[in-house]
Amino acid sequence: MLSFLFWNVNRKPLQAIIANLVLQHKVDVLMLAECSIAPAVLLRALNQSGESKYHYAPSICKKVQLFTSFDDKLIRPIFEADRLTIRRLSLQGRMDILLAVTHFHSKLRWSDGSQAFECVELANSIRIVEKQVGHARTVLVGDLNMNPFEDGVVSTIGLNAVMSRLIAGRKARVVQAKEWPFFYNPMWSLLGDASPGPPGTYYYSGSEHKTYFWNMFDQVLIRPDVLDLFSNQDLRIVENDGNISFLSATGLPDVKIVSDHLPIFFTLKL
Repeated sequence: MLSFLFWNVNRKPLQAIIANLVLQHKVDVLMLAECSIAPAVLLRALNQSGESKYHYAPSICKKVQLFTSFDDKLIRPIFEADRLTIRRLSLQGRMDILLAVTHFHSKLRWSDGSQAFECVELANSIRIVEKQVGHARTVLVGDLNMNPFEDGVVSTIGLNAVMSRLIAGRKARVVQAKEWPFFYNPMWSLLGDASPGPPGTYYYSGSEHKTYFWNMFDQVLIRPDVLDLFSNQDLRIVENDGNISFLSATGLPDVKIVSDHLPIFFTLKL
């Protein structure tokens, strides 16, 4: 079993809190966006307990940083761009997978339409790498800056991510005589008050007529070929590091103490 944690840390010096999170959840793969902490500084914090030896997995993608509890040579990059790194995770004696991590374009600078069009490029990059390695055992993680229901996430030419494991299990759907592979998006189950934790990962109260307040920008998407490795029960939005709550007294992300985003945690049976 491997454990994964993704967090957009909003350029905050949160190394002590990150180290507590990693220790509490026994995280094997740590993925950070908007991280201004020097890798050496974060490694010192991660390795302070001595329980595991963490390694920095360098990348030319500066929007995302990765740290692992195993040798970084086992999670080498295959494709990288400014906002995307795709890694081949190959642990000895275990099935190899593709781990794609992204920090997608923000709604502060890009329209919904531009995000949707750029999702076509993101999806194409993933499919090209899948063809290159000869399998589609892919997990996509990151701050998508879109909700699960937005066009770039759900459209066939985008990520084609659906809310149902049963539908995703069909592997693909055909539109205009072309086959489009599915992603399964389990984040739908955590969106809203019926979830066991916060209603989303990011909160924004705008003055426009249409405002969602809670958003699920931080997501993990699973290809059908790795669905058997993923458990919905292990997926959660993280509210604290064991010592400090990430939520204010009003139940919103406490940006004074931590980030404006909440972390997400999941496991794979590798």
